[in-house]
Amino acid sequence: MALDPQVKFLLEQMEAAGAPPMNTLTPEEARQGTDLRALAGEPEEVGKVENRTIPGPGGEIPVRIYTPQGQGPHPVLIYYHGGGWVIGDLDTVDVTCRLLTNKASCVVVSVDYRLAPEHKYPAAAEDSYAAAKWVAENAASIGVDPNRIAVGGDSAGGNLAAVVALMARDSGGPSICYQMLIYPVTNHSYETASYRDNAEGYFLTKDSMVWFWNHYLREEADGKNPYASPLLAEDLSGLPPALVLTAEFDPLRDEGEAYAARLKEAGVEVESTRYNGMIHGFFWMPGVLDQGKKGIEQAANALRNAFSK
Repeated sequence: MALDPQVKFLLEQMEAAGAPPMNTLTPEEARQGTDLRALAGEPEEVGKVENRTIPGPGGEIPVRIYTPQGQGPHPVLIYYHGGGWVIGDLDTVDVTCRLLTNKASCVVVSVDYRLAPEHKYPAAAEDSYAAAKWVAENAASIGVDPNRIAVGGDSAGGNLAAVVALMARDSGGPSICYQMLIYPVTNHSYETASYRDNAEGYFLTKDSMVWFWNHYLREEADGKNPYASPLLAEDLSGLPPALVLTAEFDPLRDEGEAYAARLKEAGVEVESTRYNGMIHGFFWMPGVLDQGKKGIEQAANALRNAFSK
């Protein structure tokens, strides 16, 4: 397939802007120089937005809670932003979370987990799991139904959502009814065809992923842990149903699709869709990419269906 014309235009504009490659920057420089919120479009109004902190294993975790109009208790999506565990924050996915709140008629709890390299693996995973436990234990106080908890995220956030689902299964709770995995990182490896074919020129590069992983892991051996690389989990049975979205021109395409295939083999109900012509990040670019809007619609529909069961 060919690049989507809207993506082609966007990539040309990015190239013309001449930003240095991510892997040549320090984490601080990368955080300051990466503001792609303009690509998300205008933030929609939701019923209520609350910024607060919740207790975590390494101190307070900032969260942003989006509540839809109407009477609760509502189902809830716990959302983990992308950014290679190194960059990204609550503002990065603000528009996306608002859209999902309205379209799926659910509360969205967006989690600002600790970032690497200041806080290496497993800090992000531990914060993410702590947030899921907190939501389950404090459901009534935030107007959500503890029997309808989903986890989701994009890229490194998709990794964290998959990991939280594994942790919850392995630790006997909380009960999670759905996992929404948007072009997730699932394996500390660069050996796939999609890594070879999409190594550079399509927004997320192989060099950037090596940079992200090197900042995140304490040592190479961590990359073999299923709570870093969920694709390496021996057993994927007993996990919640999943939506897995991937992008054709994305180094992470094949590992996302491999995870979907392994979930299916383990008897997990999976909806898996490859967005042809798309690049990594399209899900939070609905302001400039029609397929980004379509991805959010598909995710919201999947959540609504999961919550209605």
